[in-house]
Formats: sequence, structure tokens, C-alpha cells
Amino acid sequence: MIRRIIVLLAVATVTLGGAARAVAAQPDLNEQDKKFLVQLHRVDLTEIQAGNLAQQRSTDRSITDLGKMLVDDHTKLDESVRQVAQKAGVPLPDNPNANQREQLAELSKLTGQVFDNVWLAAMITGHRQTLDRLDQELSEGSSLEVKKLAEDARPVVREHLNLLRKARGGTMSPAPSPSGTMSPGPGGTMSPGPGGTMSPGPGGTMSPGQEGTMSPAPSPGGTG
Repeated sequence: MIRRIIVLLAVATVTLGGAARAVAAQPDLNEQDKKFLVQLHRVDLTEIQAGNLAQQRSTDRSITDLGKMLVDDHTKLDESVRQVAQKAGVPLPDNPNANQREQLAELSKLTGQVFDNVWLAAMITGHRQTLDRLDQELSEGSSLEVKKLAEDARPVVREHLNLLRKARGGTMSPAPSPSGTMSPGPGGTMSPGPGGTMSPGPGGTMSPGQEGTMSPAPSPGGTG
């Protein structure tokens, strides 16, 4: 009997020791790290779908090229996100959030120049929000591995934002006019103005308005 107890204790010690090593091997994540992994994954999913839409709905070569770049870059970024999340035991969602899905659905209804203008405005707003979330992770996160994701993603997202702004400069004027152009509002948001133009609106994202333009919708939590 005593011998059996000793054997059981030995097995328990080995089992607990292995569990302790597994726990110790997990990255030291705080709530910010966990939230960030989910947010960044959803950003990647959203940008991949938005990039595919640009290649399908736009007739402007510069927009379709930007769309392909978003698909390629965010696919690579998301591979790293998935690896870190799996190692850390953080479950990731299968889809963008409800607001992101709604925004993608509205974009899918547009074509041509209207699509290009609205897509660029939405992508610029989303990339600015994503940069804010990357900076938040770098300042508030505790896991070195998760913060490394933010460090690696930041120059990619910044480059996307610069190229998107450059593309917008070739397709939109800096102030509302009757010709269907767009102008930035507080926080980089957009809403429809007279004649199908875009003017400032709260929220940070876009939903459909008259004549195929977009009006403010609840923020999708940042796309990038």
C-alpha cells in the first residue's frame, strides 16, 4: 500500500512539474495584450477582405494595386498574430466584428469612382485607428512577444497610410464641392455633403448615404 502511494505521488509530481513548465513557458500577457491580439487579427481579416474588394470593384489601377498590397501584407502579418496567439492560448475570432462586416458589406455595393473615394476614406480612417492601437500596445502591453508584433506591424501600417493618402490626393480635393469629392472631418471621418460629396462626420467609419455616398457609422474598432 505504501509503495503504491509513493508511486502515485511520483506520477503526480511529474505531471505537476510538466504543467508548471508549460505555464512558465506561456508569454506573460496582460489584458491589453489579449485584447490587442484579437483587435489586430480582426484588422487583418478586414483589410484582406477590403483589399479583395478593391481588386474586384475598382477600375483604377492605383486602387487595385493598393488592394493587392493590403491582401499580401495583412496575410503575412496575420500569420504572425496567429502563431503568437496560439502559443499564448488566446482564442481568435473567425470573422471581423459586426461593424467591420457592415462596412465591408456596404463597400461591396459600390463601384467605380464612388467606390474608390469611399474605400480610400474608410481605409485611411482605419489605418489611423490601427496606428493608435499599435501605440497603445507598445505603451500598455506586458508581453515582449506581443509588443514585437506591434513593432513589426507599425512600419507596414504607416506605409499603407502614406500610400492611401497619396492615392486620395489624386482622386479628391481638400474641400467639399458639387463634383463629388471628399474632405476630412474631425478625427479623419467622413460623411456625405451636397451633390454626393463627403464632409466631416463623427464615428470614424462609413455607411451608405444618398447617391451611393457614405455617412457616419459606429467605429468598427479600427481597421488597418
